[in-house]
Amino acid sequence: MTTGTPNLLPGTDLAIETLPKVSLHDHLDGGLRPQTIIELAEAINLELPAGDAESLGAWFAEKSDSGSLVEYLKTFDVTTAVMQTREGLERVAREFVLDLAADGVVWGEIRWAPEQHLQRGLSLDETVEAVQSGLEAGVAEARSAGSSIRVGQLVSAMRHADRGREIAELALRHRDRGVVGFDIAGAEAGFPPSRLHDAFDLLAAEWFPTTVHAGEADGLDSIRGALLDGRALRLGHGVRLREDIELREDGEASIATLGRLSEWVKDRGIALETSPSSNLQTGAIAAWGDSMEDHPLDLFYQLGFRVTVNTDNRLMSATTLSRELRLVAETFGYDLDDLLVLQLNAAQAAFLPAEEREELVDAVIAGFEAAA
Repeated sequence: MTTGTPNLLPGTDLAIETLPKVSLHDHLDGGLRPQTIIELAEAINLELPAGDAESLGAWFAEKSDSGSLVEYLKTFDVTTAVMQTREGLERVAREFVLDLAADGVVWGEIRWAPEQHLQRGLSLDETVEAVQSGLEAGVAEARSAGSSIRVGQLVSAMRHADRGREIAELALRHRDRGVVGFDIAGAEAGFPPSRLHDAFDLLAAEWFPTTVHAGEADGLDSIRGALLDGRALRLGHGVRLREDIELREDGEASIATLGRLSEWVKDRGIALETSPSSNLQTGAIAAWGDSMEDHPLDLFYQLGFRVTVNTDNRLMSATTLSRELRLVAETFGYDLDDLLVLQLNAAQAAFLPAEEREELVDAVIAGFEAAA
C-alpha cells in the first residue's frame, strides 16, 4: 500500500521514500491492495464487507485497531480467501514487490504461511512456486523502472497447527529457489515454539535461519522459547523484552538494569523486528501505555539493542515503512543519522550471506550519504 503524500523527515524537506530501506517483517497476506482484493473476490464470488477500495481499506484499519492480536488476526480471513489460486498468489506477490520498491525498499523479506493457501487445490510446493513467480515478476518490473530492490521469502508455519516439520521441509526444498528463512506465526499465547521442536531441530541441523514471532502477545517465556527452542536469530516484534529491563531514576538520569535474557539479546545482536503501529493496534505495548511515545523502541535504541522498524501488515495498519520511520522520528526526535542506524541494524540482520549483507550495508550508507 502506497500513499500519494511523501513522508518527510521532521524538520526537513527530505522524503523518507527516497532513502534506501530494509524491510524484515512484512506479511504477504497483510499487504494487499484493496482494489486487488475486490477484483480477486469478484472472480471467486466472495462477498466483501465493502464494495470500493477506499471503504474496504478503512474497514481493515478499523477492525485491526482492537487492542487484541486475536481480533487483529481475524481480518486475514478476507485476504487469505483471495490468495488460494496460482493467479491470486502471483498477482499479490508481484504487486507487493512493486509497493515495496515505490517505498524505497532495497531488500525485503516477505513472510507468509503456505499452509493457509491450499483451499482450492494447490499443493504446498505449488503455492511457494506461485509466490516466487510473482516476486520475480515484481522485481523485474521494478528494476526496469530504476529500482534496485531484491527480495526473499520467509516461509511461516502456523504455531497452533501441527504441520511444523512439514513446513520446515518445504522451506528447505526451496532454500535455493527464493526462500531465505523460516518463521512461526499466529496466536502466540498458549502456543510456544516448543510445540514445533522437531521443525526447529531439522532447520538447525541444516543450518537454516529462523525468526520467531515472540514478545508480541506473550511475555518473557515466549521469548526464551524462541531463543532456546527456535534458535531464533531475530525476534518477531520482541517488544515485551522490555519486561526484563528495570528502570530507576537517579536525579535527572534514568538508570537501566538488564536481566539475563535482555542482556543476552543485546550482547549477541539478536534483532528486534518492532512494528510500531501494529504493536499499538494489537496491544503489544499495553503494559506501558497506548501511544507511540510509550513504545519501548526508543529505550531499546538508546541501550544499544539491534532494534529495527517494520510495517508488519501494511493494509491493516494503513502504513508503509517510510510512514513508520516518520512516526518514530517525530515521536522520539530522530534525525537522518538515527534512521541510518535503524536501517543498518536491519541490513546486518538480513538473512543473506555475509558478503551480500556487507554489500547491502554499503548500499544503504551510500544512499543516505547522497541524501544528506
